[in-house]
Amino acid sequence: MNKPGGREPSIFLAIIPILILIASAAMSILYWEAGMFVPLISGIIAAAIIGKIMGYTWNYLQDALTEGVSKALPAVFILFIIGIIIGTWILSGVIPTLIYYGLAIIDPNLFLPLVCFITGGVSLVLGSSFTSIATVGLAFIAIGQGLEFPLPMVAGAVISGAFFGDKLSPLSDTTNVAPAMVEENLFAHVRHMFWDTLPAFVISILLYWIIGLRYASSAAGTNEITAIMDGLEGLFVIHPFLFIVPILSLFLMLKQYPAIPSLIFIAILGGITAIIVQGSSITDVIQVMTSGYDANSGIKVLDSLLSSGGINSMLNTIGLIIIATALGGILESTGVFNVIVTSIVSKIRSTGSLILSTVLSSFLVAFASGSQFLAIILPARGFLASYKKFGLSPLNLSRAVEAAGTVGINLVPWGVPAVFAAGVLGVPAIEFIPFIFFSYLVPLINIAYGYTGISIKRIPVKIQNNSYRRNY
Repeated sequence: MNKPGGREPSIFLAIIPILILIASAAMSILYWEAGMFVPLISGIIAAAIIGKIMGYTWNYLQDALTEGVSKALPAVFILFIIGIIIGTWILSGVIPTLIYYGLAIIDPNLFLPLVCFITGGVSLVLGSSFTSIATVGLAFIAIGQGLEFPLPMVAGAVISGAFFGDKLSPLSDTTNVAPAMVEENLFAHVRHMFWDTLPAFVISILLYWIIGLRYASSAAGTNEITAIMDGLEGLFVIHPFLFIVPILSLFLMLKQYPAIPSLIFIAILGGITAIIVQGSSITDVIQVMTSGYDANSGIKVLDSLLSSGGINSMLNTIGLIIIATALGGILESTGVFNVIVTSIVSKIRSTGSLILSTVLSSFLVAFASGSQFLAIILPARGFLASYKKFGLSPLNLSRAVEAAGTVGINLVPWGVPAVFAAGVLGVPAIEFIPFIFFSYLVPLINIAYGYTGISIKRIPVKIQNNSYRRNY
């Protein structure tokens, strides 16, 4: 897109849209409780005004919005399919079976690490940290209360597990957005994240085991678990055979088949399984694909566990992505974010400092806006050229922005994920944040990798004589 005579703003003008975004986000989240739509639109308006001041035409600014949104369209289409998958997997009994067998292995002596592990497994299958928190997470809070565990610790374990699955699942919205922003393959991005996600998850589980030992008690809470399991058996056919569906999904991911055809196949497989195993009709399948599954068991926790999925459930997330990418497009095209990033990049002298700057920039956006999508999108677009200049694969960039933007944002008390978790779990964010071990470990591991070179993927760097070298 050619620039029609416009110029880049000064650093003073460049930070004005960011400051407006910060102020409106703080008011919207902490006082108005209205979410991030209005703050994002406020940021777009401010960026457009700055663009006009710098000499850009309205047509150019409008094209910038469109171009920003276009980069997220593959992820948007994937999100529609994800909504379908969640609905059909509940109707087919796949997700109820996973929950059933997960709850069956609860041991009070290993409660906290099991909370983290089981929530992580459910989130990995669902691809949604929010859904996992609002379903099995809520159940674990009730069970933890019966076991007399400190609820902030239980909430921390729930959130750690939920964002482990959210970070690695190809069904996750943020996991799709990050590689899309740096023009990389979804499954290559997921594989590269194994390096930081798995060690952080294992260490988190060990930490929950250590601190949970002092609170282990007798088998209190068994009644809650039994009620949920009985309710699941009353609504669905529960059978280990249903594990075939998620296992096949994992196989498709590991074989690197194209994401969208694979997800469509998985969604259809869920619908077919619902018809064959649960005796659902085609009408039932189409309805859950559209509106999700609506549980009416009479058991409050169970209904919360299962009422989810469908295309409609993704509309809010897709709306946020569209507006966030529009904001990213206009900030990028008018040079606003480039000015800020350039001031940071000019001080970078090594791979370690580049990754450190990426993580800190993602945290800066996270604290400024409270939005996962902005914390991923803005640094991803702003640092892409620098990574290529240093001979680093964009996969390192997508992993770093996910470390802070997807996981680290849980450490922001007014961030959307923390506010959501606090509302659902009934525990103040400021109390559970110290126990979200996973959210501390993932960014720290990324920074350590940057300075040690461990797992850093490199690409050839083109130099002036058209030959190539590698930047080690």
